[in-house]
Amino acid sequence: MIYKTYKRLHCADLFSVSIQAGDGKYCTPRNDCGPYTAVELGYPSAHDPMLDGYAEDPSRPTDTVYGWVPVGVVRDLIVKHGGAVSGECPPGVVVLAAPSRRDQEEE
Repeated sequence: MIYKTYKRLHCADLFSVSIQAGDGKYCTPRNDCGPYTAVELGYPSAHDPMLDGYAEDPSRPTDTVYGWVPVGVVRDLIVKHGGAVSGECPPGVVVLAAPSRRDQEEE
């Protein structure tokens, strides 16, 4: 069986993280359909205290998996880092896009 792998999410401030969900992942529900209420994050580019309580290995914050992270926390994490500029998220995760340069120039 081939599982869906979502492309790493990159944010406007250069923070990035893998956001995965599906059968065998640390997510709710544990199926390949979703929509998900909690997802698995992995290998963030930098430590973020918002994720501390979910780390599989808290001593290695950029080299570990974060299980059952509520989708609201993921949304807030994306907002904190300026919005998404590229990547994918599983169904149920609200992805807020970073303002485009054109949007910023018009302000």
